[in-house]
Formats: sequence, structure tokens, C-alpha cells
Amino acid sequence: MAQQHLDPTDPTAEVVTGDALAGYLRTHATEFLRALRLHRETGGATGSGEESVDAARALRRSARRISGSLHTYRPLLDPAWSESMRPELAWLSGTLALEHAYEARLERLLQALHRLSGAAAFPEQVTVSGGPAAAPPERGNLTVGAAKAGALLDRQLTLARTRAHSTALQALGSSRFHAVADKVAVLASEVPLTPTATTTDLRPLAGAARERLTDAITALPLLTAGHPYNAEALIHGLSPDPSPHPQDGPWHQVRLLLRLHRYAREVLDAGTPVDVRLLTAGQALNRHRDASEAAAAAAQAARTPRIAPATAYALGVLHADQRHEVEAARFAFQRAWQREAVETV
Repeated sequence: MAQQHLDPTDPTAEVVTGDALAGYLRTHATEFLRALRLHRETGGATGSGEESVDAARALRRSARRISGSLHTYRPLLDPAWSESMRPELAWLSGTLALEHAYEARLERLLQALHRLSGAAAFPEQVTVSGGPAAAPPERGNLTVGAAKAGALLDRQLTLARTRAHSTALQALGSSRFHAVADKVAVLASEVPLTPTATTTDLRPLAGAARERLTDAITALPLLTAGHPYNAEALIHGLSPDPSPHPQDGPWHQVRLLLRLHRYAREVLDAGTPVDVRLLTAGQALNRHRDASEAAAAAAQAARTPRIAPATAYALGVLHADQRHEVEAARFAFQRAWQREAVETV
């Protein structure tokens, strides 16, 4: 049986007041503090074990949910406090996410090179100055270039990951972070609601979050996304312009708005499992983001001066492959959202 959720636009549904918001914020503030303690016990930003990674992920998860709720339900919270708190949580979450993002991007690109070339394109199996590992001759230039392309990507993204690790280490030891942690510790016991929050219905604010999402989705070229391949997405390609792909921005914005909508629903649903349809749509947009950023990394690597033609060719094929993944993710989101819309109606 499908999971039942409160509809923020249903006037007959039970009223949900600021008390639910306060409980939600206290829960995730407590989760933040628990994750912070575990993070410190497992080595903090210098730790590399599974527990340290899980703790950092929990820190980001709770920081995002607190920040998102402060955004959606800000009329019910002390304005000076929420406006000062929200950007700090966003800074923390973004800073902690960078190292993992570079690691995942490199893994994604190396696996794609391996799949496309049929060769062992991982950097530890080749050297930049030497030739590639033994490869099936029918792969031609792609196999030849894939090894050096993988080594180039490894150098660039490993350097970016190292810098992100240093940035996270500095952030977690900074007075700025300690100020955020202190505020979250207070939030775990005391939520600065407005005097009328305990009698105010949250559903109109949650409904507004859904409307912003729906409007953003309506503006997307879903007709194009209804086909598994959009040739226009490759036009930007490996042009000298290093700016982000012009088609991607609205999709990234929808991903953020969908996340805010999910968090708003979590407050209303009081611990009820998230609707699977929303999770599916969100996963498609996460894949879209990952593939888009991976394609940009391949394009950036292809602009490296004085690389061999075979290396540039392999990076071009890799870029096109990731743009195909972008289109596949858009198609998957379009299917998931249509199901969400139909079942909601």
C-alpha cells in the first residue's frame, strides 16, 4: 500500500503548528551534535575510516535539514537568528561535501574510461610518460589515450581533493565553525520561535515550497527530456568557454528546490518515511548533477596545454559519454515526476 502523507494544500488535513517545527529542529540539532562527537572521536577531518566518513555525512545531512527548514519556515522563527544561522550551515555543509565530491567524480570518470576503452585506465596501472597497459588493438586511439587521460584526471582531481581536505580541516578548527556548533547546541534545547508560531499552521508555507518547485519544473524543457537523447546538450562541448553548461543551471535549481520540498514534508509528516516517488526523482537529479560535473571536469582536462591528440580524443569521448548520462538522468527525472504528479492528482 502506498505511504500516506499530509498534503500541504488539503484544507481538511490536520493542522500542523510550530511545535512540529521545533521538534524537527531539535531532533536534527541533536543529530548534528552526535555526529560532531563521533567525527572528533574517529580522527576528525584527518580521519579516513568508514566511521569518520559516516560522521561527516551525518554532519552534512543534519546541517542541510536545519538550514532548509529555516528557509522554508522562516516567518515562524526569530528573523535575526535564522538569517544569521542559515548561511553558516550552508557554508559548513558545502565545505564538508567538497572532498567527497572530488573523490566520487574521479571514481566516476575512471570507471567510465575503463568501460569505454575496455582497458585498465586506472592511473596506478599506467604512467604518464610511458605507454598504456596492454589493450585490445580494436579500440585504437581511445585505448591509447584513455590511460594518459586517466592519469591526467587523477592528478587534477586528487590535487583538488587534497585542497578540499585541507579546507575542511581548517574550517572545522576555525572560530567560525565553533560559533555554528555553539548555536546548534543551543538549538537542541531551545528553538527561537515567534510568539504566534505554536498556533500557526505550517501547511501554507510547505505548500509554497512545493509551488516554487512546481514552477521551476514547469520552466524546464521536459518535452526535450522526454526523449532519451538530446543532441543540443553536446553543442557546448569542449568549446574554449569554461563556463558551466548553459542547460544545466535550471536543473540544478530544481534539485535544490526538490530537497527543500522534501524537508518541508518531513516536518509535516513527523517521522513518516519519505515518499518513494520523491526519493526516485531526487536520485535522478543527483545523478544529473554528478554527470554534469564529471563532464565539466573532462572538458577542463581536455583544455590542458600540450596534451597528446590521443589523450584529448579520449577526454572528448569521455565528455560526450557523461553528457549522455546527463540526458539519461533528465529522462529518468521526467518519468519519476510525471508519476508523482499523476498520483498526487
